[in-house]
Amino acid sequence: QVQLVESGGGLVQAGGSLRLSCAASGLTFSTYGMGWFRQAPGKVREFVTAISWSGGSTYYADSVKGRFTISRENAKNTVYLHMNSLKPEDTAVYSCAASQFRGATMGRMFGYWGQGTQVTVSS
Repeated sequence: QVQLVESGGGLVQAGGSLRLSCAASGLTFSTYGMGWFRQAPGKVREFVTAISWSGGSTYYADSVKGRFTISRENAKNTVYLHMNSLKPEDTAVYSCAASQFRGATMGRMFGYWGQGTQVTVSS
């Protein structure tokens, strides 16, 4: 049974930083691309960032480029999302997801999803 469990969310002031973690189990983690998505209240889910199975390729939404960094530790079956210079508009539930498709950035290309962790950025 595949499980993706996010942690690290919370309340932070604008300009602050957070690091989210996503621990995976039940799959061969090193063969999956991993992604982060977010969904704000009343809005559709949106792509944030993704990383290839090796970590050699990363992809970012324009809205987070230069502020967020995705990384992974295959030995720990964990993917991270480092978020800097946070803005109130970054407030959302952040979910990690796993994909077997190369270069996946669209939600439908990800077959496994975590439950999400809330990130709230106050102004």
